[in-house]
Amino acid sequence: MAKIILIEDSKTLAQIIKPALEMKGHEVLWINDGRRAVIEIKKYKPSIILLDLMLPHVNGFEICQAVKSDMALMKIPVIIMSTLTAPEDIERAKNAGADHFISKPYDLKQTLAEILKFIPKENK
Repeated sequence: MAKIILIEDSKTLAQIIKPALEMKGHEVLWINDGRRAVIEIKKYKPSIILLDLMLPHVNGFEICQAVKSDMALMKIPVIIMSTLTAPEDIERAKNAGADHFISKPYDLKQTLAEILKFIPKENK
């Protein structure tokens, strides 16, 4: 079982992805506000982070950069899940340290398969 943090301000999307991951046996903490994200990541110590870019107060680019610049967190895979799909947005996410990018809207089955690839073997 992996510990996953889902940082997503859309309740609708969270209500789709969170139960789908929980049905696969993973523990999912949903955060809907960018302000709390890094604090909760440090407390929760997830196996993987699913991160929207457009969040209230602190955007996903800033959160990703904060995670990847923190020695205690930098090895946690960060998967961006966003409607911002312009090449410059994807490049900016990569420059912030994102490990993978999934465009919204997404196919749930394919998205779950992509997420599960990033879960460390000891948590599968």
